[in-house]
Amino acid sequence: MAPPADQSAAEPAPSYGRRVAPSVPTAVPSAEQQPRNCLLVDDSRMIRKVARKIVESRGYVTAQAENGAEALEKCKLAMPDLIILDWDMPIMTGIDFLAELRALNHPKRPKVVFCTTHSSVKDIHQAVDVGADEYVTKPFDEASLLAKLEIIGAS
Repeated sequence: MAPPADQSAAEPAPSYGRRVAPSVPTAVPSAEQQPRNCLLVDDSRMIRKVARKIVESRGYVTAQAENGAEALEKCKLAMPDLIILDWDMPIMTGIDFLAELRALNHPKRPKVVFCTTHSSVKDIHQAVDVGADEYVTKPFDEASLLAKLEIIGAS
């Protein structure tokens, strides 16, 4: 007995259970296409807001921390490309944070710019000795912070 006419042109069987090769991108995105991340570490919400506006204007995606301990935890989860760092903060100072950050020996070494009221030569040397890449004193303006980012290749 022949099958009914409507079943003779059967549809293809569904592909349940068949393995399909995953799609592979043809090109790896370049560094210019990857978003750069900046962690703003300051106990002052206003300083974080001003710094955020400046670094976001340069294409950075920002995260924030109010003290060094919070910043260290964020760095352990996802190491940023740039850190804008205050010195005097509760719980953990910027100097203590930076010393612990550099001791992690993470393969990604973020650029660090201290933004602080500490302005003596001794303080600047201490910050650089601990691992800061640049230093700007508060109050800072957009031009001075951008100049420091340019110096360290983070603009």
